[in-house]
Order: sequence, then C-alpha cells, then structure tokens
Amino acid sequence: MSIAIVAIIGGVVIALAGIFTEARTRGQKIKMKTVQQEIELEKLRLESYTMETEKMRLELEHSKVQLLETKQSSLNKP
Repeated sequence: MSIAIVAIIGGVVIALAGIFTEARTRGQKIKMKTVQQEIELEKLRLESYTMETEKMRLELEHSKVQLLETKQSSLNKP
C-alpha cells in the first residue's frame, strides 16, 4: 500500500514539475520576445535620430547659403 502512495505522490510531483517548467519556459519566451522588440525599437529610434540629424544639417547648410547670397547681394548694391 505504501508503494502505491509513493508512486502516486511521485506522479503528482512529476506532473507539477512539468507544469512549473512549462510556465517558466513560456515566461522566458515572452521575456525574450520583449527584449527583441526593445532592440527593434532602439534601432528605429537610432535611424530616426540619424535622419533628423541629416535633415537639420541640410537645413543649416541651406540657411548658410541663403545668408551668404543675401550678404553678397547687399555688398553688390551701389
């Protein structure tokens, strides 16, 4: 009789261990997916920052050209 009880308890313990392991594995997969999404978001932020910086550089260059043209035209006026 005690062998049957040990076998039943062993079976329950094995089943519970499987359930906990599966839950932990699922949690780790969710965490990994979250980290991957954060990496992708950071890549997009960096790309956006780079594009914005380039846009600002071009606008600054354009403003310099306009300023030089304005200055040049004011010097050429009699």
